[in-house]
Amino acid sequence: MASGTATAPYELRFDSGRICLDLLTTTHPEERLDSVERLRAWIAGAGLVPVGTPLVGVDAGWLRDFRELRLHLGVLVRGELDGQPAEGALARVNAVARQAPPVLCAVRAEGGVLVRRLRALPGPEELLAVVAREAIELLTDPGARASLRQCEGDNCPIVYLDTSRGRRRRWCSSEVCGNRERVARHRRRAALARA
Repeated sequence: MASGTATAPYELRFDSGRICLDLLTTTHPEERLDSVERLRAWIAGAGLVPVGTPLVGVDAGWLRDFRELRLHLGVLVRGELDGQPAEGALARVNAVARQAPPVLCAVRAEGGVLVRRLRALPGPEELLAVVAREAIELLTDPGARASLRQCEGDNCPIVYLDTSRGRRRRWCSSEVCGNRERVARHRRRAALARA
């Protein structure tokens, strides 16, 4: 799976700890899945398909389906964090998860090295199933579920998996929300010193 931290408002982020949570980050601070090209980039960046897989056939229907799953995942995950079960969202995520996932195989690349490839190019149902199944695994694993956190940044709706030592991470990203908090704290101290 991809990892890294993005800092520009419209860059795709893959730093929440799980693909299903990374899909949720595509709404903040603005819609990031705003085109078929951005969806292709997200699918590849999230590691849903092996590197180099041609994503042909991705169209507006795929975009609609990924946004719909994102909506249900958001309702489900936030409902679990808030202690307010979202049965409708749970039913929809379970339904999406029933689809067959893409089937991987190993093939020899140039030089004889084994690489991952898909037996057939996946459709949206298979890729959505991977994301939905991951969400089910996350929410039904007590240890992982206990590590879910809501970012403490001002107006940040991002949920992430806290895998930090001591489980004391406060922000979705130290470089984004953490930096904003440190700058705000510095400005408050400077204003008090001037007063």
